[in-house]
Amino acid sequence: MSASAPRHYETAPEDRIPLGHRLIYGLGGLVNNLLAAAIGSMSIVLNLGLGMNPALVGLLGALPRLTDALTDPLMGYISDHTRSRWGRRRPYIFVGAIAAGVVFALLWQLPEGRSENFYFWYYLLGSLIFYLAYTVFATPWVALGYELTPDYHERTRLMGMQNFLSQLAYVISPWFLAIMQYEPFFDDMVAGAAGLSIAIGVAAAGIGILPAIFLRERFSDDQAVDKDVAAEPPHAANPFVHSMTDFFKGFAATLRFRPFLKLCAATFLVFNGFILISAFQSYVIIYYVWGGDQAKGAEYVGYAGSIAAVSTFAVIAFITWLATRIGKRRAFFVSTGVSMVGYALKWVCYNPEVPWLILLPMPLIAFALGGLFTLMPSMVPDVVDLDELETAQRREGMFGSIFWWVVKLGMAVAIFGGGLLLNASGFDVALEGAQTERTLLLMRIFDVGIPIVASAIAIWMIASYEITEEKAHEVRVELERRRATPLPR
Repeated sequence: MSASAPRHYETAPEDRIPLGHRLIYGLGGLVNNLLAAAIGSMSIVLNLGLGMNPALVGLLGALPRLTDALTDPLMGYISDHTRSRWGRRRPYIFVGAIAAGVVFALLWQLPEGRSENFYFWYYLLGSLIFYLAYTVFATPWVALGYELTPDYHERTRLMGMQNFLSQLAYVISPWFLAIMQYEPFFDDMVAGAAGLSIAIGVAAAGIGILPAIFLRERFSDDQAVDKDVAAEPPHAANPFVHSMTDFFKGFAATLRFRPFLKLCAATFLVFNGFILISAFQSYVIIYYVWGGDQAKGAEYVGYAGSIAAVSTFAVIAFITWLATRIGKRRAFFVSTGVSMVGYALKWVCYNPEVPWLILLPMPLIAFALGGLFTLMPSMVPDVVDLDELETAQRREGMFGSIFWWVVKLGMAVAIFGGGLLLNASGFDVALEGAQTERTLLLMRIFDVGIPIVASAIAIWMIASYEITEEKAHEVRVELERRRATPLPR
C-alpha cells in the first residue's frame, strides 16, 4: 500500500457510542464552553462598567490560570486514582457542575460604589474559587470522554458531536454584552452582569450534572487503577508523601511525551490567537468601524460572533467527515489554513463606510475552533493509548487536565494580552470615539496579524505529529492483548 493511501479501519459495531450518550457527553461540553466564554466576554464589565484599567482586567483573567497549572493536573491525578461505587469520574462531575454554577453567579454580584482596589480583590478571590470548582467538573468530564470508545474514528465522531453542542455557547455568548446593556431589563451594565450570571449559573449546574447521571465508564477499577498499583513498589509509610511523589512522577512523564506536547503547543497557538482577537475585535468594531458607538458596536459584535458560531456547526460536520477520509493531521492543516484566510480578509472588511462587511470573514474564521476542538480532543486519547503502551499506566485524567489547562492558559494569555495590546495601541476609554489614527491602525494590525502568525506556527508543529490511523490501530491491538493477560498477584 502506498504512503499516500494509508490503511483504513472501519469502526466495529461494539465500538460505537449510542447517539443519546454522545449527546449527553456533548452537553457537558456546552457547560464547559458556556462558563469559559461567559467569564471571558463578561470581563469587559470591569473596564467599561466599573472603569478598571484594561491591564488590571487582563491580570484578573491571567492570575487564576496560574493556579490551574497545579489544580488541573492534581484533579486529573485524583480522578485517575479514585475508587468508588459510582466510578472514577462521575462523582466529581456531579459535584463540580453544581459548585461551578453557584460560584459563577455569586462572582458577578458586585456591590456598588467601591474602589478599583476593592473590585480587583473581590473579583480575584471569587474567580480563584470559581476556577477550582470549574476544574472539579471539567477535568473528570474530559477524561470520561477519552475512555468512552477505543476506536480511532469513533473518537473523532464523539468529539465532533461534543464540539457541535459546545458551540451553542458561542452562539449565545457574543450577545452577553448587548444583554447586559438592555435597558428595559437592567439599570446599567453592572446590574446586567449580576442578572445574567444567575441565569448562566443555573443552566450550568442543571445541564452539567447530566453526564454524571447517564454515562458509564468503560474501565473498571481493576483495569484502570489496580494495574498501575501492581507495577509500583509497596506504599511508603506516609501515604501522602507517596501520593505526591507518584503525582509529580506522572506529571513529569506526561509533559515529556513528545506527541502530546505537539498537540498542546498547537492548541495553545490556534486557540490563543482566536480568543485574543475575539476579545480585541470588540474594540476594533466599536471604535474603528462605529466611531465609539458602544450600542451599535455591541450589536455588530453580536452579529459577527453569532455568524462565526453558526458557521462552526457546518465546519464541525465537514471536518469530522474529512478527518475520517484523509486523517486527523491533514484535516487540521485544512481547517487552520482556511481560518488564516479569514483572518487576512478582515483587513479589508473593517470598513466604516460599509460596516456589514465585517460579517464576511466570519464563516472562514469559524474553521479555527471548529477544526481545533473536533480534531485535537480526538487525538489526545490516541496519545493516552500510546503512553499506556510505553508506561503500563492509564492516565486520561492527567493528560486531559494538562491539555485543557493549556486551553485555559491560552484564554488567560489572550485576556491579559488584550489588555496589554490595548494599552500599547494607545487606547484611552476616556476619549470614547476620538481615538487617534495611530491607535486605530495598531488595533487592526494586532487583530489581523497575531492569529495568522500563531496559526502558521501551529501547522508547522503538527506537520511532524507521528500517530497515524495505522499506528493507533497497532497500539490498540497490543493494549487489548495485554489487558487479556492476567496480572501477577
